[in-house]
Amino acid sequence: MRIHSESRIAHPIDKVFPVYRDQLADVVPYIPDVSQINVLSREEQDGQVKLHNEWVSDREIPAMVSKFIKPEHLRWDDFATWHTEGTYCEWILRTRAFTEAVDCTGRTELHADGDATIVRLVGDFNLDIRKVKGVPSFVAKRIAPQIEKFIVALITPNLERVNGSLEQFLDQAN
Repeated sequence: MRIHSESRIAHPIDKVFPVYRDQLADVVPYIPDVSQINVLSREEQDGQVKLHNEWVSDREIPAMVSKFIKPEHLRWDDFATWHTEGTYCEWILRTRAFTEAVDCTGRTELHADGDATIVRLVGDFNLDIRKVKGVPSFVAKRIAPQIEKFIVALITPNLERVNGSLEQFLDQAN
């Protein structure tokens, strides 16, 4: 399933890029459904910053999937490589639910637009429910669309909302 969003942040790229890369944990109070972003590792070299951030959601789990998704699954690992030259990020997300069955990768690009910044996010999300241990095939076929929809609904809007939240954060900082 394709993930795509494009938004405009009403702040210049030289303000947006470092906050996006270095201060996401400070933006959390502005991001709905996210209670924490924990920086687990950071490595800088040759114009790149490699980050491993853990995102924690406090979203309610729908009853239909609560047998398979537990509150501790509402965390995901964000492995990001930020490129200062070109102002973009390549990322891989690892879910805590169905880790062996989920593949989510993408790229976030920041482009100057006068005194504003355009953020383009493009990625791919794939769920292979057959790889989920303990889910009978007849059940997997029936619940796979609901599980995929729930996980995409959890990850995608938060990725998109980060832009609006980052804008609010910068508005408050000025």
